[in-house]
Amino acid sequence: MKFLIDECLSLSLAELAIEAGYLGSAHVNYRGMRQDKDWVLMEKILAQDWTFATRNSDDFRPRSGSASKAPCYLGVELHAGLVCLNLPMNSGKADHELYFRVALSVLTHPDDLTNRILEVSQGRRGKLSVSIMEFPSA
Repeated sequence: MKFLIDECLSLSLAELAIEAGYLGSAHVNYRGMRQDKDWVLMEKILAQDWTFATRNSDDFRPRSGSASKAPCYLGVELHAGLVCLNLPMNSGKADHELYFRVALSVLTHPDDLTNRILEVSQGRRGKLSVSIMEFPSA
């Protein structure tokens, strides 16, 4: 598995992924994909077998959990996974790193996220929670 980190997230997340053993990981800013439209980015994600990490989860997660009119993973039969960091507004680098570390901490196998979406959200009393769902759903 290798992570592609969205431009809305800190550059340091690519370094965290590499340190965690996901050696092919990168940030979109360093791959010439900065400011690509979601659908263009999605083509590259699928073609290059990236596990995408973003905070713009509405643009990517299933329609049932999204406000987007056309979530990018809709209709994709096979993908390397998606990590949605549901960060609070005005969150900074430290928050990005904390949420991503939590996501990385639950992954134990290189194929853990194949056709799955992992979301990290703030739960009750500020505690972070992780949910993983199949997508596309069977």
